[in-house]
Amino acid sequence: MLVEASAPGKLYIAGEYAVVEAGHPAIIIAVDQFITVTITKATKSGSIQSAQYSELPVKWTRRGGELVLDIRENPFHYILAAIKITEKYAQEQGKQLAFFDLKVTSELDNSNGRKYGLGSSGAVTVATVKALSAFYELSLTPMMTFKLAALSHLEVQGNGSCGDIAASSYGGWIAFSTFEQNWLQKHRQAESITTLLAKKWPKLAITPLPEVSHLRLLIGWTGSPASTSDLVDQVNESRADKKTSTSYEEFLAASKDCVEQMITGFHTQNISLIKKMIKKNRRLLNELTQITNVTIETPPLKMLCDLAENYGGAAKSSGAGGGDCGIVITDQKSGILPLMSVWEKAGITPLPLHVYHYQKKVEERTQHES
Repeated sequence: MLVEASAPGKLYIAGEYAVVEAGHPAIIIAVDQFITVTITKATKSGSIQSAQYSELPVKWTRRGGELVLDIRENPFHYILAAIKITEKYAQEQGKQLAFFDLKVTSELDNSNGRKYGLGSSGAVTVATVKALSAFYELSLTPMMTFKLAALSHLEVQGNGSCGDIAASSYGGWIAFSTFEQNWLQKHRQAESITTLLAKKWPKLAITPLPEVSHLRLLIGWTGSPASTSDLVDQVNESRADKKTSTSYEEFLAASKDCVEQMITGFHTQNISLIKKMIKKNRRLLNELTQITNVTIETPPLKMLCDLAENYGGAAKSSGAGGGDCGIVITDQKSGILPLMSVWEKAGITPLPLHVYHYQKKVEERTQHES
Protein backbone atom coordinates (compact mmCIF):
# COMPACT_ATOMS: atom_id res chain seq x y z
CA MET A 1 0.00 0.00 0.00
CA LEU A 2 1.36 3.41 -1.00
CA VAL A 3 -0.26 6.79 -0.44
CA GLU A 4 1.01 10.23 -1.39
CA ALA A 5 -0.13 13.72 -0.38
CA SER A 6 1.19 17.18 -1.18
CA ALA A 7 0.74 20.55 0.47
CA PRO A 8 1.61 23.90 -1.10
CA GLY A 9 3.87 26.52 0.43
CA LYS A 10 2.55 29.96 1.39
CA LEU A 11 3.31 33.65 1.19
CA TYR A 12 1.87 36.42 3.33
CA ILE A 13 0.35 39.28 1.35
CA ALA A 14 -0.68 41.48 4.32
CA GLY A 15 -1.34 41.46 8.07
CA GLU A 16 1.92 39.97 9.33
CA TYR A 17 2.69 40.13 13.07
CA ALA A 18 -0.82 41.42 13.90
CA VAL A 19 -2.13 38.01 12.77
CA VAL A 20 -0.59 36.31 15.83
CA GLU A 21 -3.27 38.06 17.91
CA ALA A 22 -6.65 36.27 17.80
CA GLY A 23 -9.19 37.93 15.53
CA HIS A 24 -6.66 40.09 13.61
CA PRO A 25 -6.86 39.23 9.90
CA ALA A 26 -4.15 38.54 7.35
CA ILE A 27 -4.27 37.76 3.64
CA ILE A 28 -2.20 34.73 2.63
CA ILE A 29 -1.75 32.76 -0.59
CA ALA A 30 -0.82 29.16 -1.35
CA VAL A 31 1.98 28.94 -3.94
CA ASP A 32 2.68 26.26 -6.53
CA GLN A 33 5.73 24.77 -4.83
CA PHE A 34 5.01 21.73 -2.71
CA ILE A 35 6.10 19.38 0.01
CA THR A 36 5.09 15.81 -0.77
CA VAL A 37 4.80 13.02 1.79
CA THR A 38 4.73 9.39 0.64
CA ILE A 39 3.68 6.63 3.01
CA THR A 40 4.34 2.93 2.34
CA LYS A 41 3.05 0.21 4.64
CA ALA A 42 5.80 -1.52 6.65
CA THR A 43 5.80 -4.57 8.91
CA LYS A 44 7.85 -4.53 12.10
CA SER A 45 9.19 -0.98 12.22
CA GLY A 46 8.81 2.30 10.38
CA SER A 47 11.15 4.99 9.07
CA ILE A 48 11.17 8.70 8.25
CA GLN A 49 13.34 9.89 5.38
CA SER A 50 14.00 13.26 3.80
CA ALA A 51 16.83 14.08 1.40
CA GLN A 52 16.45 17.83 2.04
CA TYR A 53 16.72 17.66 5.79
CA SER A 54 19.24 14.89 6.50
CA GLU A 55 22.12 17.27 7.21
CA LEU A 56 20.13 20.15 8.65
CA PRO A 57 21.91 21.66 11.66
CA VAL A 58 19.89 21.97 14.86
CA LYS A 59 20.21 25.48 16.32
CA TRP A 60 20.84 26.04 19.99
CA THR A 61 21.07 29.00 22.33
CA ARG A 62 21.53 29.71 26.04
CA ARG A 63 18.79 30.66 28.45
CA GLY A 64 19.70 31.35 32.05
CA GLY A 65 23.08 29.70 31.53
CA GLU A 66 21.47 26.51 30.17
CA LEU A 67 22.02 25.19 26.63
CA VAL A 68 18.66 24.97 24.85
CA LEU A 69 18.02 23.28 21.50
CA ASP A 70 15.65 25.19 19.20
CA ILE A 71 13.61 22.43 17.60
CA ARG A 72 11.33 24.86 15.76
CA GLU A 73 13.51 25.00 12.64
CA ASN A 74 13.73 21.21 12.35
CA PRO A 75 11.00 19.64 10.19
CA PHE A 76 11.32 16.19 11.78
CA HIS A 77 9.71 17.52 14.97
CA TYR A 78 6.68 18.73 12.97
CA ILE A 79 6.42 15.37 11.18
CA LEU A 80 6.55 13.47 14.50
CA ALA A 81 3.96 15.77 16.09
CA ALA A 82 1.65 15.37 13.05
CA ILE A 83 1.99 11.57 13.24
CA LYS A 84 1.22 11.58 16.98
CA ILE A 85 -1.88 13.83 16.70
CA THR A 86 -3.30 12.25 13.52
CA GLU A 87 -2.80 8.71 14.84
CA LYS A 88 -4.50 9.66 18.09
CA TYR A 89 -7.47 10.87 16.05
CA ALA A 90 -7.36 7.67 13.91
CA GLN A 91 -7.50 5.56 17.10
CA GLU A 92 -10.49 7.59 18.31
CA GLN A 93 -12.15 6.72 14.99
CA GLY A 94 -11.58 3.00 15.68
CA LYS A 95 -8.66 2.55 13.26
CA GLN A 96 -5.91 0.00 13.93
CA LEU A 97 -2.46 1.63 13.96
CA ALA A 98 0.15 0.23 11.55
CA PHE A 99 3.86 0.61 10.79
CA PHE A 100 4.89 2.65 7.76
CA ASP A 101 7.82 4.23 5.99
CA LEU A 102 7.37 7.97 5.46
CA LYS A 103 9.35 9.89 2.84
CA VAL A 104 9.39 13.68 2.43
CA THR A 105 10.36 15.58 -0.72
CA SER A 106 10.37 19.38 -0.81
CA GLU A 107 10.36 22.08 -3.48
CA LEU A 108 10.29 24.85 -0.87
CA ASP A 109 14.06 25.32 -0.66
CA ASN A 110 16.57 26.05 -3.41
CA SER A 111 19.11 23.46 -4.56
CA ASN A 112 21.52 24.50 -1.77
CA GLY A 113 18.83 23.87 0.85
CA ARG A 114 18.40 27.62 1.53
CA LYS A 115 14.89 28.54 2.56
CA TYR A 116 12.77 30.86 0.44
CA GLY A 117 10.41 31.58 3.36
CA LEU A 118 7.51 29.64 1.85
CA GLY A 119 6.31 28.06 5.09
CA SER A 120 8.02 24.68 4.91
CA SER A 121 7.22 23.69 8.52
CA GLY A 122 3.50 24.39 7.96
CA ALA A 123 3.44 22.59 4.59
CA VAL A 124 5.26 19.50 5.90
CA THR A 125 2.79 19.31 8.80
CA VAL A 126 -0.25 19.57 6.47
CA ALA A 127 1.22 17.08 3.96
CA THR A 128 1.88 14.57 6.78
CA VAL A 129 -1.68 14.94 8.14
CA LYS A 130 -3.14 14.50 4.62
CA ALA A 131 -0.98 11.45 3.83
CA LEU A 132 -1.88 9.78 7.14
CA SER A 133 -5.57 10.55 6.66
CA ALA A 134 -5.40 8.69 3.31
CA PHE A 135 -3.36 5.86 4.89
CA TYR A 136 -5.89 5.37 7.71
CA GLU A 137 -8.90 6.18 5.47
CA LEU A 138 -10.00 9.17 7.52
CA SER A 139 -12.36 11.55 5.77
CA LEU A 140 -11.10 15.08 6.49
CA THR A 141 -12.52 18.43 5.41
CA PRO A 142 -10.04 21.29 4.88
CA MET A 143 -11.01 22.68 8.31
CA MET A 144 -10.34 19.31 10.00
CA THR A 145 -6.96 19.12 8.21
CA PHE A 146 -6.19 22.63 9.42
CA LYS A 147 -7.13 21.80 13.03
CA LEU A 148 -5.08 18.57 13.17
CA ALA A 149 -2.07 20.34 11.64
CA ALA A 150 -2.48 23.36 13.95
CA LEU A 151 -2.57 21.08 17.03
CA SER A 152 0.59 19.36 15.76
CA HIS A 153 2.33 22.65 14.97
CA LEU A 154 1.64 24.19 18.38
CA GLU A 155 3.12 21.14 20.12
CA VAL A 156 6.45 22.07 18.51
CA GLN A 157 6.40 25.82 18.00
CA GLY A 158 4.25 27.20 20.79
CA ASN A 159 3.84 30.56 19.03
CA GLY A 160 2.70 31.79 15.62
CA SER A 161 -0.72 32.17 14.06
CA CYS A 162 -0.92 28.93 11.99
CA GLY A 163 -1.72 31.09 8.94
CA ASP A 164 0.76 29.07 6.88
CA ILE A 165 -1.19 25.93 7.81
CA ALA A 166 -4.46 27.55 6.71
CA ALA A 167 -2.95 28.47 3.31
CA SER A 168 -1.53 24.94 2.87
CA SER A 169 -4.87 23.36 3.87
CA TYR A 170 -7.14 25.53 1.69
CA GLY A 171 -5.08 26.77 -1.27
CA GLY A 172 -5.78 29.95 -3.27
CA TRP A 173 -6.10 33.42 -1.70
CA ILE A 174 -7.47 33.39 1.85
CA ALA A 175 -8.36 35.86 4.57
CA PHE A 176 -7.33 34.32 7.89
CA SER A 177 -7.77 35.20 11.56
CA THR A 178 -6.28 32.96 14.22
CA PHE A 179 -7.96 31.33 17.21
CA GLU A 180 -7.53 32.03 20.91
CA GLN A 181 -4.55 29.86 21.84
CA ASN A 182 -5.28 29.97 25.58
CA TRP A 183 -8.72 28.50 24.90
CA LEU A 184 -7.22 25.74 22.78
CA GLN A 185 -4.51 24.87 25.31
CA LYS A 186 -7.11 24.55 28.06
CA HIS A 187 -9.44 22.33 26.01
CA ARG A 188 -6.58 20.31 24.49
CA GLN A 189 -5.71 18.89 27.90
CA ALA A 190 -9.27 17.95 28.79
CA GLU A 191 -10.83 16.72 25.54
CA SER A 192 -10.38 14.17 22.78
CA ILE A 193 -9.10 15.20 19.35
CA THR A 194 -12.50 14.25 17.88
CA THR A 195 -14.29 16.65 20.24
CA LEU A 196 -11.76 19.42 19.49
CA LEU A 197 -12.26 19.03 15.74
CA ALA A 198 -16.04 19.31 16.15
CA LYS A 199 -15.87 22.37 18.42
CA LYS A 200 -15.82 25.96 17.19
CA TRP A 201 -12.45 27.54 17.91
CA PRO A 202 -13.07 31.11 19.16
CA LYS A 203 -12.04 33.89 16.72
CA LEU A 204 -10.86 31.44 14.01
CA ALA A 205 -11.93 32.46 10.49
CA ILE A 206 -10.70 31.12 7.15
CA THR A 207 -12.35 32.74 4.13
CA PRO A 208 -11.35 32.02 0.51
CA LEU A 209 -11.05 35.30 -1.44
CA PRO A 210 -12.05 35.79 -5.09
CA GLU A 211 -9.31 36.18 -7.69
CA VAL A 212 -9.10 39.78 -8.92
CA SER A 213 -8.97 40.02 -12.69
CA HIS A 214 -5.99 42.00 -14.05
CA LEU A 215 -4.16 41.77 -10.70
CA ARG A 216 -0.58 40.61 -11.09
CA LEU A 217 1.49 39.32 -8.18
CA LEU A 218 5.29 39.40 -8.36
CA ILE A 219 7.61 37.78 -5.82
CA GLY A 220 11.26 38.63 -5.24
CA TRP A 221 13.76 36.77 -3.03
CA THR A 222 16.58 38.62 -1.30
CA GLY A 223 18.66 35.51 -0.70
CA SER A 224 18.69 36.08 3.08
CA PRO A 225 16.62 33.44 4.88
CA ALA A 226 14.98 34.59 8.12
CA SER A 227 13.77 32.63 11.14
CA THR A 228 10.07 33.39 11.66
CA SER A 229 9.97 31.93 15.16
CA ASP A 230 13.00 33.99 16.23
CA LEU A 231 11.55 37.24 14.86
CA VAL A 232 8.12 36.61 16.43
CA ASP A 233 9.89 35.89 19.74
CA GLN A 234 11.73 39.21 19.52
CA VAL A 235 8.54 41.17 18.82
CA ASN A 236 6.75 39.35 21.67
CA GLU A 237 9.58 40.15 24.09
CA SER A 238 9.58 43.80 23.02
CA ARG A 239 5.81 44.29 23.29
CA ALA A 240 5.87 42.77 26.78
CA ASP A 241 7.70 45.97 27.73
CA LYS A 242 5.01 48.24 29.20
CA LYS A 243 6.39 51.30 27.39
CA THR A 244 5.56 49.85 23.98
CA SER A 245 2.14 48.37 24.76
CA THR A 246 0.03 51.41 23.73
CA SER A 247 1.90 51.81 20.44
CA TYR A 248 1.55 48.07 19.83
CA GLU A 249 -2.23 48.23 20.41
CA GLU A 250 -2.39 51.11 17.91
CA PHE A 251 -0.43 49.00 15.40
CA LEU A 252 -2.90 46.11 15.87
CA ALA A 253 -5.94 48.34 15.31
CA ALA A 254 -4.39 50.00 12.23
CA SER A 255 -3.34 46.64 10.75
CA LYS A 256 -6.86 45.23 11.24
CA ASP A 257 -8.44 48.23 9.50
CA CYS A 258 -5.87 48.06 6.66
CA VAL A 259 -6.38 44.33 5.97
CA GLU A 260 -10.20 44.60 6.22
CA GLN A 261 -10.11 47.35 3.58
CA MET A 262 -7.88 45.15 1.42
CA ILE A 263 -10.35 42.26 1.76
CA THR A 264 -13.08 44.66 0.54
CA GLY A 265 -10.79 45.42 -2.42
CA PHE A 266 -10.81 41.72 -3.34
CA HIS A 267 -14.58 41.42 -3.06
CA THR A 268 -15.11 44.58 -5.16
CA GLN A 269 -12.30 43.80 -7.68
CA ASN A 270 -10.64 47.13 -6.79
CA ILE A 271 -6.91 46.86 -7.58
CA SER A 272 -6.18 50.49 -6.68
CA LEU A 273 -7.61 49.97 -3.17
CA ILE A 274 -5.59 46.75 -2.76
CA LYS A 275 -2.39 48.56 -3.85
CA LYS A 276 -3.11 51.48 -1.53
CA MET A 277 -3.50 49.09 1.43
CA ILE A 278 -0.31 47.17 0.51
CA LYS A 279 1.59 50.48 0.75
CA LYS A 280 -0.16 51.28 4.04
CA ASN A 281 0.70 47.85 5.45
CA ARG A 282 4.35 48.42 4.52
CA ARG A 283 4.31 51.70 6.49
CA LEU A 284 2.69 49.98 9.47
CA LEU A 285 5.37 47.26 9.53
CA ASN A 286 8.05 49.96 9.45
CA GLU A 287 6.30 51.62 12.40
CA LEU A 288 6.35 48.26 14.21
CA THR A 289 10.13 48.24 13.72
CA GLN A 290 10.26 51.64 15.46
CA ILE A 291 8.16 50.26 18.34
CA THR A 292 10.04 46.99 18.82
CA ASN A 293 13.54 47.62 17.39
CA VAL A 294 13.12 44.37 15.40
CA THR A 295 14.28 44.84 11.79
CA ILE A 296 11.48 43.59 9.54
CA GLU A 297 12.37 45.42 6.30
CA THR A 298 16.08 44.75 5.78
CA PRO A 299 18.09 46.90 3.32
CA PRO A 300 17.69 44.28 0.51
CA LEU A 301 13.90 44.16 1.15
CA LYS A 302 13.77 47.96 1.15
CA MET A 303 15.54 48.00 -2.21
CA LEU A 304 13.16 45.34 -3.58
CA CYS A 305 10.12 47.42 -2.52
CA ASP A 306 11.51 50.81 -3.57
CA LEU A 307 12.43 49.55 -7.05
CA ALA A 308 8.95 48.03 -7.46
CA GLU A 309 7.32 51.33 -6.48
CA ASN A 310 9.51 53.14 -9.04
CA TYR A 311 7.88 50.93 -11.67
CA GLY A 312 4.30 51.52 -10.50
CA GLY A 313 3.86 48.54 -8.18
CA ALA A 314 2.79 48.43 -4.53
CA ALA A 315 5.32 46.39 -2.56
CA LYS A 316 6.16 45.17 0.95
CA SER A 317 8.06 42.48 2.81
CA SER A 318 6.25 39.15 3.10
CA GLY A 319 5.89 37.18 6.31
CA ALA A 320 8.25 37.80 9.22
CA GLY A 321 10.59 39.91 7.10
CA GLY A 322 14.19 40.05 8.25
CA GLY A 323 15.13 38.64 4.82
CA ASP A 324 13.37 36.15 2.55
CA CYS A 325 10.71 37.43 0.14
CA GLY A 326 8.98 40.64 -0.82
CA ILE A 327 5.72 40.83 -2.80
CA VAL A 328 4.53 43.30 -5.40
CA ILE A 329 0.95 43.93 -6.53
CA THR A 330 0.66 45.50 -9.94
CA ASP A 331 -1.78 45.70 -12.83
CA GLN A 332 -1.49 43.12 -15.60
CA LYS A 333 -1.22 45.95 -18.12
CA SER A 334 2.06 47.08 -16.51
CA GLY A 335 5.18 45.77 -18.22
CA ILE A 336 7.28 43.87 -15.67
CA LEU A 337 10.49 43.17 -17.62
CA PRO A 338 12.15 46.50 -16.68
CA LEU A 339 11.52 45.76 -12.97
CA MET A 340 12.80 42.17 -13.31
CA SER A 341 15.96 43.55 -14.92
CA VAL A 342 16.70 46.13 -12.16
CA TRP A 343 15.89 43.52 -9.49
CA GLU A 344 18.43 41.11 -10.91
CA LYS A 345 21.07 43.86 -11.12
CA ALA A 346 20.39 44.56 -7.42
CA GLY A 347 20.86 40.88 -6.49
CA ILE A 348 17.14 40.17 -6.06
CA THR A 349 15.87 36.91 -7.56
CA PRO A 350 12.39 36.99 -9.14
CA LEU A 351 10.68 33.73 -8.13
CA PRO A 352 8.48 32.08 -10.80
CA LEU A 353 5.68 31.34 -8.32
CA HIS A 354 1.93 31.36 -8.93
CA VAL A 355 -1.11 31.11 -6.66
CA TYR A 356 -2.07 27.45 -6.25
CA HIS A 357 -5.73 26.34 -6.12
CA TYR A 358 -6.75 22.83 -5.13
CA GLN A 359 -8.53 21.04 -8.00
CA LYS A 360 -11.75 20.10 -6.27
CA LYS A 361 -13.82 22.80 -4.64
CA VAL A 362 -13.06 23.26 -0.99
CA GLU A 363 -16.09 21.81 0.76
CA GLU A 364 -16.50 24.59 3.28
CA ARG A 365 -16.17 27.85 1.42
CA THR A 366 -16.18 30.12 4.45
CA GLN A 367 -15.19 28.89 7.88
CA HIS A 368 -16.02 31.22 10.75
CA GLU A 369 -15.44 29.71 14.14
CA SER A 370 -16.21 32.75 16.27
